[in-house]
Amino acid sequence: MTEHEAYVAFNMVPDTGSVKLEALVKHHGSAVAAWEAFPEKNDWEGKPVDWKGEIALARKKNVTLIDCSDPRYPPSLNDLPSKPLVLYVAGNPDALSMPGIAVVGTRLPTLYGCDMAERFSMDIVRNGMSVISGLATGVDTYAHKGALAAGGVTVGILGGAMDKFFPEDNRELGRWIVASGGAVVCEYPFGFPPGKKTFPQRNRIVAALARGVLAVECPIQSGTLITCNNPDEILQFLRNRGKHQ
Repeated sequence: MTEHEAYVAFNMVPDTGSVKLEALVKHHGSAVAAWEAFPEKNDWEGKPVDWKGEIALARKKNVTLIDCSDPRYPPSLNDLPSKPLVLYVAGNPDALSMPGIAVVGTRLPTLYGCDMAERFSMDIVRNGMSVISGLATGVDTYAHKGALAAGGVTVGILGGAMDKFFPEDNRELGRWIVASGGAVVCEYPFGFPPGKKTFPQRNRIVAALARGVLAVECPIQSGTLITCNNPDEILQFLRNRGKHQ
């Protein structure tokens, strides 16, 4: 087992995030040693972790697995208090490190909101930046489409596993993003379904990858404002980023 394989294995174990793993690595000296000593080697379904099968499936699906010790891991994610252990990347991994702006908003926008999301995104890529969003219906969809229409790069972050694409209606949009030099990304092992908790987690990645967040339209109680204002994850991330600039 390599260090990379150990990170993939740990990522398949529920409730084992970066903070816990960093403590284990510090105690045991390496991720491999930590895995060998780890007592609970079951995945989120309660089955024995099959990290070899996970890596083989990623290879079969042309998905790149980038663990948090990989040089390709976006540096901005390191400032998150609970950074993803592994990123599953379909498409171009370099797209994650491009300067980008997050364009986010409601799943039920007005026609004006759709138009503005598309126009803003076109302007963003015309100025040499990528567009980052959550591949949801509504504003996210028009943000991605605007970036693609202008010939730019866009990155979509999923709220579930790569093979549990949600919403299904945007699967073709995901393929378009990948074919155009962008990337579709998630932090969840294959088979992990999207749910109520996964979308706020997804939002922290959207915000952390971006130089700024543009909210087009959204209700007061919404995931969009979590992306913009999360009092824990994102504000801590911004404080950490300020220390390094």
